[in-house]
Amino acid sequence: MEQKRHFPACYVALPPETEGRRAAFYLAAEEYIADRLPRGSYFLTWQLGPTVVMGRNQVMHQEVDVDFCHREGIDIIRRRSGGGAIFADERNIMTSLITEDAPVEVLFGEYAEAVAQALRQMGAPAAVAGRNDIVIRSDDTDAPPRKVCGNAFYKKTDRCIAHGTMLYDTNPHLMEGALHPDVSKLQQKGVKSVRSRIGLLKDYLPFGVGELRQRLRQLLCDRAVCLSAEDVHEIERLEQRYYAADYFYGSTVHSDVVRTARIPGCGQVEVCFRLSGSRVADVVLRGDFFDLGQARERFERALVGQTFTPENLAQAIREHHPERSIRGLSEEAIIQLICE
Repeated sequence: MEQKRHFPACYVALPPETEGRRAAFYLAAEEYIADRLPRGSYFLTWQLGPTVVMGRNQVMHQEVDVDFCHREGIDIIRRRSGGGAIFADERNIMTSLITEDAPVEVLFGEYAEAVAQALRQMGAPAAVAGRNDIVIRSDDTDAPPRKVCGNAFYKKTDRCIAHGTMLYDTNPHLMEGALHPDVSKLQQKGVKSVRSRIGLLKDYLPFGVGELRQRLRQLLCDRAVCLSAEDVHEIERLEQRYYAADYFYGSTVHSDVVRTARIPGCGQVEVCFRLSGSRVADVVLRGDFFDLGQARERFERALVGQTFTPENLAQAIREHHPERSIRGLSEEAIIQLICE
């Protein structure tokens, strides 16, 4: 009964040239649909290159191995909904539902059940589990369910946006390297790693990811609307907000990180970082070392504004050499201390 409120939905078709854009473009498209299209329910699917999509309130360096992502060419984007960080690539399907305002639990449940039912119709034993997951239940009753879809939700004025990641297949090396899972969360679920929690739809469906995307549209939608080049231009304008530094790195979560060690020939050195999101906002030095002149100022010039990741901080030290302001402190020793 409830499912008829928002499904079947209207499918939103983007121009073919928008395939393969960064995640921020599609997140902006969700907002544009919510702001500009008439009242109703709209469904959108999209695919990405290797990308980590963080939740609205997450601290980037605590959830994502930023240095690994840079090395491997993995994009990082922050979405406007809550929840945890996810990894996606071209073997995943991203889904979005934009609707009129509705009670969160009702809409979230309806969205997840509609997607799970579509997967069951295709032959995958899918079911809704927990607050926002779709899982595959094995015939083996002792085997734990495997997560194949994670979903998130937020409200925008008088519209609701629910979106999720559907795991058809993935690159386990990139997924495991990109994400820092919450160890306590994994322990509560009785598993040891990100990889051990997931299931792959390719193991249950006799067709590829492209056909899966087409079948989702057929099962969940009964009409379509095509966005124009002018619409795309407006979406690109909205997209830029996702790249703003304060939004991307975070500005509301502050924390202190302290690194301390007794360094032979130098003394006790304590470097205290004040973080704003995942950027260094301030640096304070303490210890019994000998200051050769303007040590704090040298460290501030080198490190304030930097992203708080080991490789990034080490590179800043190599470029600016703040260690030269402290007697007996070597580049190698300060990098080892700060980037432990």
